[in-house]
Parts: sequence; structure tokens; C-alpha cells
Amino acid sequence: MRILAPLLLALAFAVPAQAEPLKIMAFGDSLVHGYGLPAGEPFPAQLEARLQDEGYGEVTVLNAGNSGDTTAAGLARIGWALADDPDAVIVVLGANDGLRGIEPANTMQNLDGLLEELERAGIPVLLAGMLAPRNLGSDYAEAFDAVFPNLQAKYDPIYYPFFLEGVATVPELNQADGIHPNAEGVATIVENIFPKVEELILRVRERSAAAEG
Repeated sequence: MRILAPLLLALAFAVPAQAEPLKIMAFGDSLVHGYGLPAGEPFPAQLEARLQDEGYGEVTVLNAGNSGDTTAAGLARIGWALADDPDAVIVVLGANDGLRGIEPANTMQNLDGLLEELERAGIPVLLAGMLAPRNLGSDYAEAFDAVFPNLQAKYDPIYYPFFLEGVATVPELNQADGIHPNAEGVATIVENIFPKVEELILRVRERSAAAEG
């Protein structure tokens, strides 16, 4: 029985279906909000559909994106966003900081404050990184790109290095502006980030089991 109990616990975590409803908040800018996309096609909606297709049961992915948000704007509204009581949060911020050439030190400070608030609330986090536009120069790009791995090292969220991996600079996966993914581009993002979302759900379950035990 001593050997069997840990085995049964491991198997429980390995099964996708979740007995209790799960609420994940996607928190970010237009890349979350779904700029230019019809209903059902933004990142939160496509991710929710994928989770349900994979057998995760009653999962809701809240769309807490706000087009145009910088990391400063995200920090300013994270407190009231948490009134929706999510079980986990996916943070997708930084793109507008890079487009506006905001000092990477400010981006770091804002995201640090946001992650600190989520840590105090005991909410598991998936941090999606961003890369700086290369036309701002190598010094800026190096400093900006370092923000996200530095935050990962400090707070240990589930970490996905580049939210637009496989989509950025691919014309057929973006809208006419070349910045915002189209529906197919969002589907590619969901496909690529999905293993990290599964890690996030596992972390939620582990914390829940620890709290109950």
C-alpha cells in the first residue's frame, strides 16, 4: 500500500480530466484581446476549445486582454482583474513596451511588481516572453530580451520564452499590419504553447493537493 499510494497520486495528475472547474485568466494586451479577430478566434477562446478537446473538462479561459496595454497599464489593473478569482494566470505583456521603445528597466520593474502580486495571491503563473523589435538596436534588444528570463529566474513561473514563436514575421500567419496574428496564427500559438499550459494546470493541481493534504 505504501508503494501503491504514490503511484495512484501520480496517475491522477497524469489524467487530463479535471473533476473541479478550472478558471485560467489570459492577461495581456491586444495579442490576448484578439485585435482584428472575430468572436471565437482570439487566443483565450482557441485555448479554451483546445483544452476541452483534450479532455480537461470544465475549463474556462478568461479574456483579460486590453489592446494597447503596456506593462505599466497591466500592473495598474492586475489587482481588480483578480476579482474574477482565477486558478491560474497566463501573462502576455511587453510587446507594446518594445514597440514604443520603453526602457527595459521600466518593463522589468512593472512585470516584477505584477508577478510579485500574483505570488502574494498564491496564483500559479505562465509567463510568456517577448522579444524586442530588432530595429531598435542590439543594445536595446539585448536588455529587453533579458527581462523575461530574469523574471523566470526570480519567480519560477512556468516559462514560455516567446509568445509569437513560429508566427512573428510569417506573413500568412499575421494580419495586414504584420504585427497581430490572424486566426491561423493564433492556432499556431496555441499549438506551440499548449505543453506549457498543461504544466501550468499540473502546478495548479499540485498546489491544490498540497493544500488539502
